Amino acid sequence: MSEKVSRRDFIYVAASGAGVIGLGAVAWPFIDSFNPAADTLAAGTTEVDVSALEPGQRLTVAWRERPVFIERRTSESLELARADDDNPDLIDPQIDADRVLDPEWLVVIGVCTHLGCVPLGQSSNDNRGRFGGWYCPCHGSVYDVSGRVRRGPAPKNLEIPPYRFLSDARIRIGD
Repeated sequence: MSEKVSRRDFIYVAASGAGVIGLGAVAWPFIDSFNPAADTLAAGTTEVDVSALEPGQRLTVAWRERPVFIERRTSESLELARADDDNPDLIDPQIDADRVLDPEWLVVIGVCTHLGCVPLGQSSNDNRGRFGGWYCPCHGSVYDVSGRVRRGPAPKNLEIPPYRFLSDARIRIGD
């Protein structure tokens, strides 16, 4: 009798295992359909040649249908950014070194964190606000040269996108 029990147990285990494998084989295409398509992944990154930017110049590029502001900072703007690192009046305190990979380059998403407007400041004749960064004309938020919010209703600093340097002259924005 113990031989029948062990044989029956084996059949139950084998049938259950085959059922689980079959269910996995049927479910995998459905689960895999949640992954982004190859064209979506390709659109998820943007490579930018920044070799032509002189210190003090700003560039706007599109990444995931949002503007990204890239600035090659001057030593003066870098000093201004670092001088405000310990300022107790910062709405969203963050030191400049935590916002950049290379102190010479600032890369931020150019969307106001209040209601999603695009701040002014990319052009040299734009209103850059009192702190020399960006000014959102919609509701008056002012950002400093490090993209930190200093005045207005915006609750957070300008976002930093995921980015990395491919070389001294190329930046990849996105994962």
